[in-house]
Amino acid sequence: MKRSDFPHDFVWGTATAAYQIEGAAAEGGRGESIWDRFAHTSGKVLEGATGDRACDHYHRWSADIALMRRLGMGAYRFSISWSRVLPQGRGYINPRGLDFYDRLTDGLIEAGITPFATLYHWDLPQALQAIGGWAHPDMPLWFADYATTIFDRLGDRIPFWITLNEPWCVAVLGHLTGVHAPGIRDLRQTLMVSKNLLFAHGLAVQRFREITKGAQIGITLNMTAQTPATDREPDIQAALRGDAFNNRWFADPIFRGSWPQALVETLEFPRELEIQPDDWALVQEPIDFLGLNYYTRNIVRDAPDVTPMRIETVRAAGAPHTEMDWEIYPAGLYDLLDDIRTRYDNPPVFITENGAAFPDSIAADGRVHDTDRIEFFKRHFAQAQRFIESGGDLRGYLVWTFMDNFEWAYGYSKKFGLVHMDPTSLTRTPKQSAEWFQRFLEGD
Repeated sequence: MKRSDFPHDFVWGTATAAYQIEGAAAEGGRGESIWDRFAHTSGKVLEGATGDRACDHYHRWSADIALMRRLGMGAYRFSISWSRVLPQGRGYINPRGLDFYDRLTDGLIEAGITPFATLYHWDLPQALQAIGGWAHPDMPLWFADYATTIFDRLGDRIPFWITLNEPWCVAVLGHLTGVHAPGIRDLRQTLMVSKNLLFAHGLAVQRFREITKGAQIGITLNMTAQTPATDREPDIQAALRGDAFNNRWFADPIFRGSWPQALVETLEFPRELEIQPDDWALVQEPIDFLGLNYYTRNIVRDAPDVTPMRIETVRAAGAPHTEMDWEIYPAGLYDLLDDIRTRYDNPPVFITENGAAFPDSIAADGRVHDTDRIEFFKRHFAQAQRFIESGGDLRGYLVWTFMDNFEWAYGYSKKFGLVHMDPTSLTRTPKQSAEWFQRFLEGD
């Protein structure tokens, strides 16, 4: 597998998220976010870890960009901390917050690295959560106003924008299972949040079209390949429900103008949470690309007593798994890309996250020998190239992640980075996978 096996204008790079790397939680006028509050709540994050310092990227951004440049990265996807720009989520705009992203953007451009900016990667200002958060009926407008502030400042320099990262995780992990901030467990609120996320996305796209020229905007959705555990009809139907729950929850509204029927029937959507006919046009505001985050697949079987979708997952016996206990299943990347092509009329796609956590450590020779990660990327790159050869419109591939960081509820225990980051010393050490990726990017 060589870089020349992909189109000459194919975008290669890496990705991060603000709360996971920036640190400086109480500096530069930044307000509290829901992840600050969640991480500082006892028992929510492994070993009581927080993102207070994280990777200290807020202070080390220039050196981090220089390292990206040395490793040959052509693009960098970062997210903007809403509470760094608007400490209360609305109203007062913090000039020091905007200045930080100004410097970051200009630094990337000067280094020849294409910026991809994500407006929302899970870190809602706590001040908005205190009055209802994503379940508040005015949240779509507040998000659109925040987006407008960012577009006004950076829209002339950033060519690729993402409204929301993984709204499924915001809704389900944040409001149904409660394992992510804000830690709520309420199905009805989950459904209201889902609706508001879709409206927020549509309004932000509208504002983007009014303000920016020559740039592109999309949304990033996480998807997980679904495989029935057996060829029994109940398990086949369970896999279809799993597909509606995990993959089509947000994609169908955006591309088809409807909720997945299996989702509506199984979760018994209340009538007042239905999207009205006049509002579907907002949800379906045309986007320029879809961002896909892919990590693994689910093998599922019918489980009538398991809520909410009456399914449960089965571990793939004998298959390789990552440190997250996720099966390594490269074919699922092609399967999902093919599903997107078939269901949604072959939209342009960027893989905005794909990566793996392994138990990395610095060896006696001072290097990190993460050969498992190299093999992981080789096999997934091959599936991406297979999709392009079959006629799919895949535009780029941003690997997750640039450096080890605060991995949400897992704290600093799970290492996805191309670069080893010591959470105590903050020393950055490129892993063997980073060196391999650099050679790949420099190839013919």
